[in-house]
Amino acid sequence: MHKEPLIKFIKANIPHISIDEAAVVNIAENFEALSFEKGEYLLKQGKVSGYFYLAKGYMRAYTYSDVGDEVTTYFYPQNRVIFEAASFFQGAKSNENIQAISACGGYYTTFEKLNAMFHSIPEFREFGRAVLVKEFVEYKQRTLAMINKSAEERYADLIQNSPDIFQYAHLRHIASFLGITDTSLSRIRRGYFKKQG
Repeated sequence: MHKEPLIKFIKANIPHISIDEAAVVNIAENFEALSFEKGEYLLKQGKVSGYFYLAKGYMRAYTYSDVGDEVTTYFYPQNRVIFEAASFFQGAKSNENIQAISACGGYYTTFEKLNAMFHSIPEFREFGRAVLVKEFVEYKQRTLAMINKSAEERYADLIQNSPDIFQYAHLRHIASFLGITDTSLSRIRRGYFKKQG
């Protein structure tokens, strides 16, 4: 896979400074192109997370409840970075699994390489900050939505922000992501489409 998608993503996430082309190429050289078939894992529970830019496809993060049920914690569309923060930054074993739910392609690097770039390439520091802020905001909004929005509102948000997720994810995974049962999801979907006319 050519690294042009990665280079475009890096440039798009450091908009406030003029970036030297050689610096972008230098950053991209620290990433390895990887592809995944549907069902393959980027990360398995008990392993240490790397850092992955998803150039195409969809991935799902999930863990297990105290009674052993799968709970989807996040869906990743293309053009996002994927890493399990506690595992990646602390070198700890991950409590999450991250699985391709479609054919996926992107670019992978390790904590050691990312840390070296952070200290030696000023442009990468700007990129790293911009991406971390964006990811933090996404997670914070999801956390708050689980508290202060109804299931119907969370479903409407998902339809608005990620309409194509329904092409890739099982309904049971979407239900667990929304914090509801499969039956509730079916009811909410019927009500939503009835309102849409």
